[in-house]
Amino acid sequence: MEANSGWDSWVEEALSKLESLKILRSLRPIYLPNSQLNSSNSCENFEFFSGPHKWDRSSVEVIVSEATFQKWLHDIPSLGDDGRMNGDEGADNESAASSGKFRKLLVFSGNDYLGLSSHPTVNKAAIEAAREHGMGPRGSALICGYTNYHRLLESSLADLKRKEDCLLCPTGLSANMAFITAVGNVGSLLAGGKPSRNERIAIFSDALNHASIIDGIRLAEKQGSAVAFVYKHCDMFHLDALLSKCPMKKRVVVTDSLFSMDGDFAPMTELVKLRKKHRFLLVIDDAHATFVCGKTGGGAAEKFKCETDVDICVGTLSKAAGCHGGFIACSKKWKLLIQSRGRSFIFSTSTPVPVVAAAHAAVSVAKEERWRRIAIWKRVRDFQALTGIPVTSPIISLVVGSEGKALQASRSLSLSLSLSTHTHTHTHTHTDIMVRHVSLVMLFITVVITVYQAPFEIRFSHNCNQAANSATKLLQVCCICMPLNFNDDFKICRSSFWWSYL
Repeated sequence: MEANSGWDSWVEEALSKLESLKILRSLRPIYLPNSQLNSSNSCENFEFFSGPHKWDRSSVEVIVSEATFQKWLHDIPSLGDDGRMNGDEGADNESAASSGKFRKLLVFSGNDYLGLSSHPTVNKAAIEAAREHGMGPRGSALICGYTNYHRLLESSLADLKRKEDCLLCPTGLSANMAFITAVGNVGSLLAGGKPSRNERIAIFSDALNHASIIDGIRLAEKQGSAVAFVYKHCDMFHLDALLSKCPMKKRVVVTDSLFSMDGDFAPMTELVKLRKKHRFLLVIDDAHATFVCGKTGGGAAEKFKCETDVDICVGTLSKAAGCHGGFIACSKKWKLLIQSRGRSFIFSTSTPVPVVAAAHAAVSVAKEERWRRIAIWKRVRDFQALTGIPVTSPIISLVVGSEGKALQASRSLSLSLSLSTHTHTHTHTHTDIMVRHVSLVMLFITVVITVYQAPFEIRFSHNCNQAANSATKLLQVCCICMPLNFNDDFKICRSSFWWSYL
């Protein structure tokens, strides 16, 4: 990694201070015997495949009760229990769906981009770990919850991200919170109390960053050790101007690498140029790009060939990995600092061993089965070619207008084609930037989805042109995006579609 001397000396000073106060925290792995971990190559027992199989369909096909569907359709508040999901009625998905009590939906709202949640190698790893160790030691990673399973996963993620080390966190949200609050906490510690404004850490955040980044910055500001500067979405001229005017010596720029709401990439190349000019710490939240982008799945930094210029890479195992958890890939010194002062890491129970084992298997599968990444980007290109909608990633976001219109468009999709989509009202409340209140209907393209044009006819009962037009566009999109490996006679709401097989 290219040296960032100002921050390197700051981290060393912080670690020295923590050591003098006897508050450096250590991770001491508990050893859990496992035949796979004991082998010279921990991946040698993993099974890999060269193309899609029947099990892939389960990541996009779900069953919901008719009662749940109707509440969903009419926006009726629900606590998640409609009284029909506790028995054995849904044991057989096919018979349940045909009984009229349940509906089969296609999921266009999930983030299981590579379909690994149903991969047999990932499932087997979880099952074997659960049989041998149950959930594993229950406690914080700093107490008893850190095992050789956790260490192996950290090493594989550090290798994927080309960083010295990695710190596992319970979620991606807690990973962002742990890093940002640790920086703020240490800033106060080094200042010997509340620092003056110019002694504080300046954190520059993209206007459309994830909520966990925003909340972490707010906490750091409340600690009195950081000041937030928000730059317009992906606007490098604005960021450069803010950096040029900033009197603070310690500066952090944090951004999503692939934005979850708009589906666009951060301008990584331009960020790297600004990093060299202003010597800030570059932090990316690579949640949606990890395993999806780059030749080996290393994420946005690998895609844009700037891995050595990214100082801290935060990620998740809950999206393309098909598992659960978060991580921070960084240097060994940064890891020691975060594990010592990142409260959301320190005070959380560590990830259960079966989940860690599954995630480690998922990392290996994602690397080896490169056809999955190739396929998902082909889906994106085909999607754009057939719809004319300019998209740059598997995240497809259409602006509808008001929240009511977005929900109306989504309901039309559910009722007419049994498609589960995601609606989101994005209200931006970062300071210094005009509030953005936009409702979106979103689709997520996964490797299990293939593209094939199909005729359709749809009618809307709602007298709302904007919602109807948006929903019609979405229907045109969804009618050419169909799941692999369904039976030829599979029907959605009495309408037959053409299925495409690889």
